[in-house]
Amino acid sequence: MKIEVKQIHSKKELEQFVKFHIELYKNNPCAVPPLMADEIKALDTAVNPAFQSAKAFYFLAMQNKKIVGRIAGIINFHETEQQHIKKLRFAYFDAIDDLKVSQALFEKLYEIAKDHGLDHLEGPMGATSMEKAGLLTEGFDQMATVIGQYNFAYYATHLEKLGFVPEKEWLEMRINAPESIPEKIYSFSDLVTKRYGLKLVRLKTKADLRKYIQPVFNLLEVSYSELESYVPITDKQKAFYAEKYANILSPDFITIIEDDAEELIAFAIVMPSFAKALQKAKGKLLPWGWYHLLKAQKKNDTAEFVLIGVHPKFQKKGVTAIIFKEMHETFKRNNIQFLETNPELEANQSVQLLWKDYDPVIHKRRKTFRKEV
Repeated sequence: MKIEVKQIHSKKELEQFVKFHIELYKNNPCAVPPLMADEIKALDTAVNPAFQSAKAFYFLAMQNKKIVGRIAGIINFHETEQQHIKKLRFAYFDAIDDLKVSQALFEKLYEIAKDHGLDHLEGPMGATSMEKAGLLTEGFDQMATVIGQYNFAYYATHLEKLGFVPEKEWLEMRINAPESIPEKIYSFSDLVTKRYGLKLVRLKTKADLRKYIQPVFNLLEVSYSELESYVPITDKQKAFYAEKYANILSPDFITIIEDDAEELIAFAIVMPSFAKALQKAKGKLLPWGWYHLLKAQKKNDTAEFVLIGVHPKFQKKGVTAIIFKEMHETFKRNNIQFLETNPELEANQSVQLLWKDYDPVIHKRRKTFRKEV
């Protein structure tokens, strides 16, 4: 049966684009649907400031008047023009288990890449480094996190049959929150705090949290800029992501460390897991989605580790001991028993080493895939 692939533009079509993903996974116990309103806002090129320095192309695959697949092609102009990486990113790839559907979707992206002088595709990855990346390749029986999106196992098979090869890899770990941590971590934390004149800032309100969002993004750029996959983000993009996450982050789960000049030198962002709550919400805040999310924020046994940043001049000086002490106390206060690390680049050994004393179990892997065009 003929497959038709059409480019979409309208908000109504974007809703169909998002709904297809939610419907495709609605009976899967491990998939976590996004909130439709947030997803549409992220896709809307007139709303998301990422598209002031990037261009997106959205496609739906139709068969017998039914949606059977979707995909996005994204050109990040900083990447193509400043870094001279002639890449078309692909994202939001979903399809039924029919290789012909996947092939038809990617044919459209090959055309776009050639039309814009680009020499290869890589994905899945969003418009910026702050968005989801990587196709799940191991851990299909594990619950997804909010940041690490789920996909069916056949996606990688389709890509490989279409000539794609693995490019970058991320690991995800699950850790049992320890009942106690060694006394040496407490003493070392105190020692580092005094030696470098550091101050632990405890956030109490959303207003406190919002005050630090811009400094956190600034430090993030300094500490992550050397990673090959990192693409800088603009101030408007920072504000967009700040608004997106400020409402779901809990001040009690954020660690902020300043130096004696009250400059941010390290942070760690953890949040209660909203995975089960989002499953119950089924993509909508109303009528009861908000209740499930609020309940998950207040009562939860699992936390997700989102981001950590340490200024280069304070790296390898024991600052992480302060962070781990604070995280441990936070987990005890909130009865957290499990921690999900979320995707960490396999090449980023410094982050992985943070967990070596806590018996981490690698339970998911994800990769981006590349193809020359």
